[in-house]
Amino acid sequence: MSKHGRILVAMSGGIDSSLAAVMLHEQGYEVIGMTMKTWDYASSGGTKKETGCCSLDSINDARNIAVNLGFPHYILDIRSEFGDAVIDHFTGEYLEGRTPNPCVLCNTHIKWDALLRRADRLDCEFIATGHYANIRQVADESPANGRFVISRGIDNLKDQSYVLWGVSQESLSRTKLPLGHLRKSEIREMAKDRGFIELVTKSESYEICFVPDNDYRGFLKRRVPGLEQSVAGGNFILEDAETGTRKVVGKHEGYPFYTIGQRKGLGIALGFPVFVTDIRKEANEVVLGVDKDLYRDGMIVSRLNLQKYAALEKPLETVTKVRYKDPGTPALITQEADDRIKVLFEQGVSAIAPGQAAVFYEGDDVIGGGWIMKSFRQSEQGEEMTPFSMPAIGHMV
Repeated sequence: MSKHGRILVAMSGGIDSSLAAVMLHEQGYEVIGMTMKTWDYASSGGTKKETGCCSLDSINDARNIAVNLGFPHYILDIRSEFGDAVIDHFTGEYLEGRTPNPCVLCNTHIKWDALLRRADRLDCEFIATGHYANIRQVADESPANGRFVISRGIDNLKDQSYVLWGVSQESLSRTKLPLGHLRKSEIREMAKDRGFIELVTKSESYEICFVPDNDYRGFLKRRVPGLEQSVAGGNFILEDAETGTRKVVGKHEGYPFYTIGQRKGLGIALGFPVFVTDIRKEANEVVLGVDKDLYRDGMIVSRLNLQKYAALEKPLETVTKVRYKDPGTPALITQEADDRIKVLFEQGVSAIAPGQAAVFYEGDDVIGGGWIMKSFRQSEQGEEMTPFSMPAIGHMV
Protein backbone atom coordinates (compact mmCIF):
# COMPACT_ATOMS: atom_id res chain seq x y z
CA MET A 1 0.00 0.00 0.00
CA SER A 2 1.42 3.38 -1.02
CA LYS A 3 1.81 6.26 1.40
CA HIS A 4 -0.14 8.85 -0.63
CA GLY A 5 -2.21 6.90 -3.12
CA ARG A 6 -1.94 6.24 -6.84
CA ILE A 7 -0.88 8.97 -9.30
CA LEU A 8 -0.59 8.99 -13.10
CA VAL A 9 2.47 10.93 -14.29
CA ALA A 10 2.82 12.29 -17.83
CA MET A 11 6.35 11.32 -18.93
CA SER A 12 7.78 12.76 -22.15
CA GLY A 13 11.21 11.20 -21.67
CA GLY A 14 12.83 14.54 -20.80
CA ILE A 15 14.49 15.51 -17.55
CA ASP A 16 11.59 17.54 -16.12
CA SER A 17 8.80 14.95 -16.38
CA SER A 18 11.21 12.15 -15.45
CA LEU A 19 12.27 13.90 -12.24
CA ALA A 20 8.63 14.67 -11.44
CA ALA A 21 7.96 10.93 -11.53
CA VAL A 22 11.10 10.20 -9.50
CA MET A 23 10.18 12.74 -6.81
CA LEU A 24 6.62 11.46 -6.44
CA HIS A 25 7.89 7.89 -6.25
CA GLU A 26 10.30 8.89 -3.47
CA GLN A 27 7.52 10.72 -1.63
CA GLY A 28 5.57 7.48 -1.38
CA TYR A 29 3.04 7.76 -4.21
CA GLU A 30 2.18 4.67 -6.24
CA VAL A 31 3.37 6.06 -9.57
CA ILE A 32 2.13 4.98 -12.98
CA GLY A 33 4.00 6.54 -15.90
CA MET A 34 2.31 7.39 -19.18
CA THR A 35 3.86 8.70 -22.39
CA MET A 36 1.47 10.21 -24.91
CA LYS A 37 1.98 9.60 -28.62
CA THR A 38 0.52 12.69 -30.28
CA TRP A 39 2.09 12.68 -33.71
CA ASP A 40 3.88 10.55 -36.31
CA TYR A 41 6.82 12.57 -37.52
CA ALA A 42 6.99 10.67 -40.81
CA SER A 43 3.54 11.96 -41.75
CA SER A 44 4.70 15.60 -41.54
CA GLY A 45 6.83 15.24 -44.63
CA GLY A 46 9.77 17.01 -43.01
CA THR A 47 13.40 16.20 -43.62
CA LYS A 48 14.86 16.39 -40.13
CA LYS A 49 15.56 13.37 -37.91
CA GLU A 50 12.72 12.54 -35.54
CA THR A 51 13.20 14.19 -32.15
CA GLY A 52 11.09 15.43 -29.24
CA CYS A 53 8.38 13.97 -27.07
CA CYS A 54 6.87 11.64 -29.67
CA SER A 55 10.11 10.04 -30.87
CA LEU A 56 10.91 6.40 -30.17
CA ASP A 57 14.00 7.47 -28.20
CA SER A 58 11.92 9.64 -25.88
CA ILE A 59 9.37 6.88 -25.29
CA ASN A 60 12.18 4.47 -24.47
CA ASP A 61 13.83 7.00 -22.13
CA ALA A 62 10.58 7.36 -20.16
CA ARG A 63 10.14 3.61 -19.98
CA ASN A 64 13.71 3.10 -18.75
CA ILE A 65 13.08 5.44 -15.80
CA ALA A 66 9.98 3.47 -14.88
CA VAL A 67 11.80 0.15 -15.16
CA ASN A 68 14.71 1.41 -13.02
CA LEU A 69 12.37 2.55 -10.26
CA GLY A 70 9.97 -0.38 -10.52
CA PHE A 71 6.70 1.27 -11.50
CA PRO A 72 4.51 0.54 -14.55
CA HIS A 73 4.67 2.59 -17.74
CA TYR A 74 2.16 2.82 -20.59
CA ILE A 75 2.07 4.45 -24.00
CA LEU A 76 -1.12 6.34 -24.80
CA ASP A 77 -1.98 6.87 -28.46
CA ILE A 78 -3.87 10.16 -28.82
CA ARG A 79 -2.90 10.90 -32.42
CA SER A 80 -6.49 11.03 -33.60
CA GLU A 81 -7.80 13.49 -31.02
CA PHE A 82 -4.59 15.52 -31.22
CA GLY A 83 -4.81 15.81 -35.00
CA ASP A 84 -8.50 16.69 -35.08
CA ALA A 85 -8.18 19.46 -32.50
CA VAL A 86 -4.63 20.81 -32.43
CA ILE A 87 -3.40 20.39 -36.00
CA ASP A 88 -6.71 21.34 -37.62
CA HIS A 89 -6.82 24.42 -35.37
CA PHE A 90 -3.19 25.27 -36.21
CA THR A 91 -3.89 25.11 -39.93
CA GLY A 92 -7.23 26.91 -39.70
CA GLU A 93 -5.84 29.83 -37.72
CA TYR A 94 -3.11 30.54 -40.25
CA LEU A 95 -5.72 30.40 -43.01
CA GLU A 96 -7.69 33.02 -41.06
CA GLY A 97 -4.63 35.29 -40.89
CA ARG A 98 -3.95 34.60 -37.21
CA THR A 99 -0.97 33.11 -35.36
CA PRO A 100 -1.92 29.98 -33.40
CA ASN A 101 -0.41 28.63 -30.20
CA PRO A 102 -0.76 24.85 -30.52
CA CYS A 103 1.27 24.00 -27.40
CA VAL A 104 -1.12 25.88 -25.10
CA LEU A 105 -4.11 24.21 -26.74
CA CYS A 106 -2.54 20.76 -26.47
CA ASN A 107 -1.28 21.14 -22.91
CA THR A 108 -4.44 22.47 -21.35
CA HIS A 109 -7.03 20.45 -23.22
CA ILE A 110 -5.91 17.39 -25.12
CA LYS A 111 -3.26 16.11 -22.70
CA TRP A 112 -5.06 17.00 -19.47
CA ASP A 113 -8.35 15.50 -20.60
CA ALA A 114 -6.64 12.38 -21.93
CA LEU A 115 -4.66 11.91 -18.71
CA LEU A 116 -7.69 12.33 -16.45
CA ARG A 117 -9.75 9.83 -18.45
CA ARG A 118 -6.96 7.24 -18.18
CA ALA A 119 -6.41 8.12 -14.51
CA ASP A 120 -10.02 7.20 -13.81
CA ARG A 121 -9.60 3.85 -15.57
CA LEU A 122 -6.44 3.11 -13.59
CA ASP A 123 -7.99 4.20 -10.25
CA CYS A 124 -5.57 7.12 -9.90
CA GLU A 125 -6.74 9.95 -7.69
CA PHE A 126 -4.24 12.43 -9.14
CA ILE A 127 -2.27 13.20 -12.29
CA ALA A 128 1.09 14.99 -12.43
CA THR A 129 3.27 16.74 -14.99
CA GLY A 130 6.75 18.26 -15.08
CA HIS A 131 5.64 21.86 -15.59
CA TYR A 132 7.43 24.61 -13.68
CA ALA A 133 4.40 26.14 -11.96
CA ASN A 134 2.46 25.77 -8.72
CA ILE A 135 -1.14 24.98 -7.80
CA ARG A 136 -2.80 26.17 -4.64
CA GLN A 137 -6.32 26.27 -3.29
CA VAL A 138 -7.32 29.68 -1.99
CA ALA A 139 -8.30 29.55 1.68
CA ASP A 140 -9.34 33.00 2.85
CA GLU A 141 -12.36 35.30 2.88
CA SER A 142 -11.81 36.64 -0.63
CA PRO A 143 -14.10 35.96 -3.62
CA ALA A 144 -11.52 33.36 -4.68
CA ASN A 145 -12.02 31.27 -1.54
CA GLY A 146 -11.97 27.55 -2.34
CA ARG A 147 -10.86 27.95 -5.95
CA PHE A 148 -7.77 26.29 -7.39
CA VAL A 149 -5.20 28.65 -8.88
CA ILE A 150 -2.08 28.23 -10.99
CA SER A 151 0.75 30.46 -9.77
CA ARG A 152 4.23 31.13 -11.09
CA GLY A 153 7.07 28.71 -10.46
CA ILE A 154 9.98 30.13 -8.48
CA ASP A 155 12.39 29.75 -11.44
CA ASN A 156 11.62 32.87 -13.47
CA LEU A 157 13.52 31.54 -16.46
CA LYS A 158 11.51 28.31 -16.58
CA ASP A 159 8.10 29.42 -15.25
CA GLN A 160 5.34 27.77 -17.34
CA SER A 161 2.24 29.21 -15.69
CA TYR A 162 1.45 31.01 -18.97
CA VAL A 163 0.69 27.76 -20.79
CA LEU A 164 -1.63 26.44 -18.06
CA TRP A 165 -4.29 29.16 -17.99
CA GLY A 166 -6.82 26.89 -19.71
CA VAL A 167 -6.85 24.09 -17.13
CA SER A 168 -10.28 23.79 -15.51
CA GLN A 169 -11.07 23.85 -11.79
CA GLU A 170 -11.95 20.16 -11.83
CA SER A 171 -8.65 19.28 -13.49
CA LEU A 172 -6.60 21.51 -11.16
CA SER A 173 -8.15 19.85 -8.13
CA ARG A 174 -6.63 16.53 -9.25
CA THR A 175 -3.24 17.79 -10.49
CA LYS A 176 0.18 17.80 -8.83
CA LEU A 177 3.08 19.94 -10.12
CA PRO A 178 6.09 18.79 -8.09
CA LEU A 179 8.66 21.02 -9.84
CA GLY A 180 7.07 24.42 -9.13
CA HIS A 181 9.13 25.08 -6.00
CA LEU A 182 12.43 24.10 -7.65
CA ARG A 183 14.87 25.67 -10.10
CA LYS A 184 16.11 23.94 -13.21
CA SER A 185 19.64 23.83 -11.77
CA GLU A 186 18.29 21.89 -8.77
CA ILE A 187 16.53 19.41 -11.04
CA ARG A 188 19.80 18.76 -12.90
CA GLU A 189 21.62 18.15 -9.62
CA MET A 190 18.88 15.78 -8.45
CA ALA A 191 19.21 13.80 -11.68
CA LYS A 192 23.00 13.58 -11.25
CA ASP A 193 22.68 12.48 -7.63
CA ARG A 194 20.37 9.64 -8.66
CA GLY A 195 22.59 8.47 -11.48
CA PHE A 196 20.41 9.66 -14.37
CA ILE A 197 23.29 11.34 -16.19
CA GLU A 198 21.73 10.77 -19.62
CA LEU A 199 18.85 13.06 -18.62
CA VAL A 200 21.23 15.89 -17.74
CA THR A 201 23.06 15.71 -21.07
CA LYS A 202 19.94 15.21 -23.17
CA SER A 203 19.10 18.22 -25.33
CA GLU A 204 15.70 19.83 -24.91
CA SER A 205 13.37 20.48 -27.84
CA TYR A 206 11.53 23.79 -28.11
CA GLU A 207 9.97 23.07 -31.50
CA ILE A 208 6.33 22.38 -32.28
CA CYS A 209 6.20 18.59 -32.20
CA PHE A 210 4.45 18.23 -35.56
CA VAL A 211 6.68 20.85 -37.23
CA PRO A 212 10.06 19.57 -36.02
CA ASP A 213 12.03 21.34 -38.77
CA ASN A 214 10.44 24.67 -37.73
CA ASP A 215 9.21 25.17 -41.31
CA TYR A 216 5.55 25.96 -40.68
CA ARG A 217 5.20 27.33 -44.23
CA GLY A 218 6.22 23.97 -45.66
CA PHE A 219 3.86 22.20 -43.25
CA LEU A 220 0.92 24.35 -44.38
CA LYS A 221 1.72 23.74 -48.04
CA ARG A 222 1.79 19.98 -47.50
CA ARG A 223 -1.31 20.09 -45.33
CA VAL A 224 -3.43 22.19 -47.71
CA PRO A 225 -2.94 21.16 -51.36
CA GLY A 226 -3.03 24.13 -53.72
CA LEU A 227 -2.64 26.68 -50.92
CA GLU A 228 0.43 28.33 -52.41
CA GLN A 229 -1.28 29.00 -55.73
CA SER A 230 -4.51 30.23 -54.17
CA VAL A 231 -2.97 32.90 -51.92
CA ALA A 232 0.13 34.08 -53.80
CA GLY A 233 0.34 37.51 -55.43
CA GLY A 234 -1.37 39.68 -52.82
CA ASN A 235 -0.06 43.13 -52.04
CA PHE A 236 2.45 44.24 -49.45
CA ILE A 237 1.03 47.50 -48.09
CA LEU A 238 3.30 50.03 -46.40
CA GLU A 239 1.11 51.84 -43.89
CA ASP A 240 1.86 54.72 -41.54
CA ALA A 241 -0.20 54.42 -38.34
CA GLU A 242 0.05 58.11 -37.52
CA THR A 243 -0.89 59.59 -40.89
CA GLY A 244 -3.02 56.73 -42.20
CA THR A 245 -1.20 56.79 -45.54
CA ARG A 246 -0.81 53.49 -47.39
CA LYS A 247 1.11 52.45 -50.46
CA VAL A 248 1.55 49.20 -52.39
CA VAL A 249 5.25 48.30 -52.24
CA GLY A 250 5.37 44.76 -53.64
CA LYS A 251 3.81 41.31 -53.89
CA HIS A 252 3.88 38.66 -51.18
CA GLU A 253 3.77 34.85 -51.28
CA GLY A 254 0.41 34.52 -49.47
CA TYR A 255 -0.97 35.98 -46.24
CA PRO A 256 -0.87 32.65 -44.25
CA PHE A 257 2.91 32.62 -44.55
CA TYR A 258 3.47 35.72 -42.41
CA THR A 259 3.05 36.56 -38.73
CA ILE A 260 2.59 39.80 -36.80
CA GLY A 261 5.98 41.25 -35.82
CA GLN A 262 7.89 39.35 -38.52
CA ARG A 263 10.91 41.14 -39.96
CA LYS A 264 13.11 38.46 -41.53
CA GLY A 265 12.12 36.42 -44.55
CA LEU A 266 9.72 38.98 -46.01
CA GLY A 267 11.37 38.90 -49.42
CA ILE A 268 11.19 42.67 -49.83
CA ALA A 269 13.81 45.41 -49.39
CA LEU A 270 12.73 49.00 -48.83
CA GLY A 271 16.03 50.43 -47.61
CA PHE A 272 14.93 50.48 -43.95
CA PRO A 273 13.67 47.85 -41.47
CA VAL A 274 9.99 46.98 -41.80
CA PHE A 275 7.78 44.57 -39.87
CA VAL A 276 4.44 42.86 -40.46
CA THR A 277 1.93 44.97 -38.53
CA ASP A 278 -1.34 43.49 -39.79
CA ILE A 279 -2.67 40.62 -41.89
CA ARG A 280 -5.89 41.17 -43.84
CA LYS A 281 -7.20 37.88 -45.13
CA GLU A 282 -10.15 39.14 -47.15
CA ALA A 283 -8.00 41.49 -49.20
CA ASN A 284 -5.00 39.11 -49.18
CA GLU A 285 -2.90 42.01 -47.88
CA VAL A 286 0.14 41.92 -45.63
CA VAL A 287 0.59 45.31 -43.98
CA LEU A 288 4.10 46.56 -43.24
CA GLY A 289 5.32 49.35 -41.00
CA VAL A 290 8.26 50.53 -38.97
CA ASP A 291 8.84 49.48 -35.36
CA LYS A 292 6.53 52.10 -33.82
CA ASP A 293 3.64 50.84 -35.95
CA LEU A 294 3.68 47.48 -34.12
CA TYR A 295 2.46 48.98 -30.85
CA ARG A 296 -1.13 48.66 -29.60
CA ASP A 297 -2.53 49.60 -26.20
CA GLY A 298 -5.71 47.55 -26.20
CA MET A 299 -7.07 44.15 -27.19
CA ILE A 300 -10.14 41.93 -27.02
CA VAL A 301 -9.75 38.45 -25.53
CA SER A 302 -12.33 35.68 -25.85
CA ARG A 303 -12.79 31.94 -25.16
CA LEU A 304 -12.02 32.65 -21.52
CA ASN A 305 -11.05 30.35 -18.70
CA LEU A 306 -11.02 32.13 -15.35
CA GLN A 307 -9.17 30.38 -12.54
CA LYS A 308 -8.83 32.64 -9.53
CA TYR A 309 -12.31 34.16 -9.78
CA ALA A 310 -15.49 32.71 -11.22
CA ALA A 311 -16.20 36.08 -12.86
CA LEU A 312 -14.81 39.61 -12.81
CA GLU A 313 -17.47 41.77 -11.20
CA LYS A 314 -15.53 44.99 -11.79
CA PRO A 315 -12.44 46.19 -13.69
CA LEU A 316 -9.27 44.65 -12.31
CA GLU A 317 -5.66 45.82 -12.41
CA THR A 318 -3.40 43.06 -13.69
CA VAL A 319 -0.12 42.27 -15.36
CA THR A 320 -1.02 40.80 -18.73
CA LYS A 321 1.18 38.61 -20.94
CA VAL A 322 0.56 38.30 -24.69
CA ARG A 323 3.15 35.58 -25.39
CA TYR A 324 5.17 33.02 -23.45
CA LYS A 325 8.39 35.04 -23.08
CA ASP A 326 6.56 38.35 -22.56
CA PRO A 327 7.49 39.82 -19.14
CA GLY A 328 3.98 41.27 -18.94
CA THR A 329 2.52 44.78 -18.98
CA PRO A 330 0.24 46.49 -16.42
CA ALA A 331 -3.30 46.53 -17.76
CA LEU A 332 -6.89 47.14 -16.69
CA ILE A 333 -9.15 44.25 -17.68
CA THR A 334 -12.95 44.40 -17.85
CA GLN A 335 -15.19 41.40 -18.43
CA GLU A 336 -17.74 42.71 -20.91
CA ALA A 337 -19.58 39.42 -21.37
CA ASP A 338 -19.35 35.83 -20.14
CA ASP A 339 -16.79 35.09 -22.82
CA ARG A 340 -15.13 38.42 -23.58
CA ILE A 341 -12.61 40.66 -21.81
CA LYS A 342 -11.43 44.08 -22.91
CA VAL A 343 -7.80 44.82 -22.03
CA LEU A 344 -6.47 48.38 -21.80
CA PHE A 345 -2.69 48.51 -21.38
CA GLU A 346 -0.89 51.13 -19.39
CA GLN A 347 1.52 51.50 -22.31
CA GLY A 348 1.82 50.22 -25.86
CA VAL A 349 2.70 46.56 -26.37
CA SER A 350 4.56 45.43 -29.49
CA ALA A 351 3.37 42.74 -31.91
CA ILE A 352 0.12 41.61 -30.29
CA ALA A 353 -0.88 38.69 -32.52
CA PRO A 354 -4.51 37.55 -32.83
CA GLY A 355 -4.64 33.80 -32.21
CA GLN A 356 -2.10 33.87 -29.39
CA ALA A 357 -3.02 33.43 -25.73
CA ALA A 358 -3.37 36.32 -23.28
CA VAL A 359 -2.86 35.51 -19.59
CA PHE A 360 -3.79 37.80 -16.68
CA TYR A 361 -1.82 37.83 -13.44
CA GLU A 362 -2.53 39.17 -9.95
CA GLY A 363 0.84 38.96 -8.24
CA ASP A 364 2.04 35.43 -8.97
CA ASP A 365 -1.48 34.06 -9.41
CA VAL A 366 -3.07 33.37 -12.78
CA ILE A 367 -6.44 35.10 -12.84
CA GLY A 368 -7.23 33.39 -16.10
CA GLY A 369 -6.70 33.77 -19.80
CA GLY A 370 -8.15 33.52 -23.25
CA TRP A 371 -7.38 33.86 -26.93
CA ILE A 372 -6.59 37.22 -28.51
CA MET A 373 -9.25 38.14 -31.07
CA LYS A 374 -7.95 41.57 -32.06
CA SER A 375 -5.71 44.38 -30.90
CA PHE A 376 -6.37 48.10 -31.25
CA ARG A 377 -5.19 51.54 -30.37
CA GLN A 378 -7.46 53.09 -27.78
CA SER A 379 -7.88 56.10 -30.05
CA GLU A 380 -9.22 53.84 -32.83
CA GLN A 381 -11.85 51.64 -31.13
CA GLY A 382 -14.89 50.41 -32.97
CA GLU A 383 -13.30 48.17 -35.61
CA GLU A 384 -15.18 45.04 -36.66
CA MET A 385 -13.94 41.73 -35.24
CA THR A 386 -13.67 38.49 -37.21
CA PRO A 387 -15.03 35.27 -35.67
CA PHE A 388 -12.55 33.16 -33.75
CA SER A 389 -12.09 29.57 -34.92
CA MET A 390 -11.39 27.85 -31.60
CA PRO A 391 -12.63 24.24 -31.77
CA ALA A 392 -15.14 23.03 -29.19
CA ILE A 393 -13.04 20.54 -27.22
CA GLY A 394 -14.36 21.02 -23.72
CA HIS A 395 -13.28 22.29 -20.31
CA MET A 396 -13.46 26.02 -21.06
CA VAL A 397 -15.54 26.93 -18.01
